[in-house]
Amino acid sequence: MRLTSLVPSIPAELVAALANSCSIRTDTDILFFGSSLDIIKKLPLGTVTLSDLERFIQLVAERASAPGRRGDEILAEISRQNDAHFQTSCGVRELDDLIGGFGGSRVIEISGEKGSGKTALALQTVIQRLVADVDSCALWIDTSGDFSVENTVQLVRHFNVATSENVLERLQVALGFDVEAVHDVLESLRISLSSSCTVGPAVRCVVVDTITPLLLPSLSAVSAQGHAMMSTFMRQLRELAQTLRLTIIVINGTSAAAPSNPSSAFASTVRKPALGPSFTFMTDCTLWLWKTRDVPESEDGFSVHVAEVFRSRTTRSKTWCTFKISHNILSST
Repeated sequence: MRLTSLVPSIPAELVAALANSCSIRTDTDILFFGSSLDIIKKLPLGTVTLSDLERFIQLVAERASAPGRRGDEILAEISRQNDAHFQTSCGVRELDDLIGGFGGSRVIEISGEKGSGKTALALQTVIQRLVADVDSCALWIDTSGDFSVENTVQLVRHFNVATSENVLERLQVALGFDVEAVHDVLESLRISLSSSCTVGPAVRCVVVDTITPLLLPSLSAVSAQGHAMMSTFMRQLRELAQTLRLTIIVINGTSAAAPSNPSSAFASTVRKPALGPSFTFMTDCTLWLWKTRDVPESEDGFSVHVAEVFRSRTTRSKTWCTFKISHNILSST
């Protein structure tokens, strides 16, 4: 911030003297120059008194500082925002309790190894939302071409046979095999939801399955370009979630974490979410899934899985629960 923008709160003569005698032109210059005595020694005699200079420096500090907020006030605001949103359940109470439900204006990361239940959890969450809220649509962005229509139809019929066709009509699927294509899809979504002419059910949930192949090829240890691309993309997702009241679920792959992952409550966890350590802080919650190795699949065809919170803005980290999957349908153990 240039000091000239504070005139007349600070006299124009003093601003000019600071620039000419001390090369002080911005808030950073005056706040980090030194003490007020160091500054006044360099100014022409009679330019300003020491007490007035200290008062002006205090004014600059106040204008340059972000307003302070108490933590309990921020928490109360988040709670009000969550209450104002449709409370989305994945159908498993223990999983809902783990991260405070799957609704709200949030970006939720679901990560885990292949077969851990990432896509099944995201799909069941979407279907549960569409069944419960007839005025909502969902957008599924498929980045690998693996979206299963058969599994979706089976899941819809499992939850509500009577409205299955209507639910499927409100589930939109878009293909996006690179970042540019997904950017275009998201921009079209923003324009559509921002338009006052929109009628009928509106998109309230977005799933990116998976985000890893979009961003991983651009990441490099010798260049910051890929990281900048990732930051820009995730910032776009966050802005969409907050301004358009969307719940956005991103499914992420894994990478090695030798000898173990310190974010996990289990020493046996030797994998971690892909895309580097900074990606974790670009979402509101990181939910890690894994299939237990010591419980074999039963004759009925179900397997037991663990969900663990690696990081969350609203709930505790390193908390976990178990659930089971049978024929791609999640339920409590």
